[in-house]
Amino acid sequence: MPNVLAIARRELRAYFDAPVAYIVLVAFLAVTGWMFFSQIFLIDRADVRSLFAPSPFSPSLLLVILAPAVTMRLVAEERKSGTIELLTTLPVTDTQVIVGKFLAAFALLAVALAATLAYPITVSFLGSLDWGPVLAGYLGLLLFAAALLAVGLFCSTLTDNQIVAFIVAFILSAALYYIYWLQFFMPQGLASIAEYASVSFHLDNMARGVIDSRDVIYYLSLIGGALFLAVQSLSRQHA
Repeated sequence: MPNVLAIARRELRAYFDAPVAYIVLVAFLAVTGWMFFSQIFLIDRADVRSLFAPSPFSPSLLLVILAPAVTMRLVAEERKSGTIELLTTLPVTDTQVIVGKFLAAFALLAVALAATLAYPITVSFLGSLDWGPVLAGYLGLLLFAAALLAVGLFCSTLTDNQIVAFIVAFILSAALYYIYWLQFFMPQGLASIAEYASVSFHLDNMARGVIDSRDVIYYLSLIGGALFLAVQSLSRQHA
C-alpha cells in the first residue's frame, strides 16, 4: 500500500505541477455550470437530476472526454521517455504501478466533481431540495468516472503515443456511453445486452436516486476488468 500511495502522490503532483489539472478543473466547472443552470432555468424548479442523468448532451458527457485526456499520458508518456523501464526495476509490482496511477487520476476527477457541489447547494437556496437523490447521483458519477478512467489507463498501456491513447480511449468510452441510445435500433435480444453494457444505463438509474447493487457491481466489474488488462499489458512489455 505505501508503494501505491507513493506512485499516486507522484502522479498527482505531476498533474498540478503542469497546467493540466487547472485546465481540467476550470473547464469542467465552467461547462458543467452552463449546462446545468441553463436546464434549471428552463424547467423552473429545484431539480438537480440534469447534473447526473446521461443524455447525448449533458455534463456526464464531459467525463467521456476528460477521462481519456487525464489518463492518456500516464503510461504512454513513460514508455516514450523510457522511464517506464526505470519504474519497473524499482521494488514495486505492475499492479501497484497501475493502481497508483489510477488513484491519482481518480483523485483529480473526484476533486472536479466535489467542486460541483456548489451547484446543488445553490439550488437548495432556490427551493426545497431532496439530498438523497443528489448523494446517489454523485456516487453514480464517481463510479462512472472511475470506470472511464480505468478504460483510459488500459489504453495508455497499449502505445507510447499520447494522442493515439486518447483517441482509442475516447472511442471506447463514447461507445460505452452512446450504445444506451443505439439499443432502440437493435433487435430485442441484442438491445438488452447493449443496455446492460452501457455505462449510461447504470448512471441513469443512480441519477434517479436508486442505488441498485447491480449497477454498483457493473461499475466495479468494469473498473476491475480494465485495470486487470492494464496490468497484463504492462507486464508483457517488460517480460
